[in-house]
Amino acid sequence: MNMEVEYKEENIKNSRGTMLFTCRCLPSSSSKALVFLCHECGTRLAAAGYAAFGVDYEGHGRSKGARCYINKFQNIVNDCQEFFKSVCELEEYKDKNRFLYGESMGGAAALLLHKHDPSFWNGAVLVAPMCKVNG
Repeated sequence: MNMEVEYKEENIKNSRGTMLFTCRCLPSSSSKALVFLCHECGTRLAAAGYAAFGVDYEGHGRSKGARCYINKFQNIVNDCQEFFKSVCELEEYKDKNRFLYGESMGGAAALLLHKHDPSFWNGAVLVAPMCKVNG
């Protein structure tokens, strides 16, 4: 099922004062669930009926900051958490299921987000996540 999508871009400021690029891809009708993308946007998800929200990490994509430099990985996780939870607090999304989606470095961020508050998330999709398993 292919449907019309609405694409919105917005710049937000993180807790360290750096401007981050965010995007929202929304289906034309009520969304089936919310999908939070660590470091990208998802128009195909919106076309399938899911509200998709993405954020470019500091220094990556269209966000400001030292290019491709990550001073502290936890900052990335905190930035994602702040943006994603601010979306979930909006009235139209309060009762929707919430899923994380992350590829590579985004998979590591998604794992840490889920680990921080597992009961908040309904699930996660990880594609070739950058992670180390001790074991």
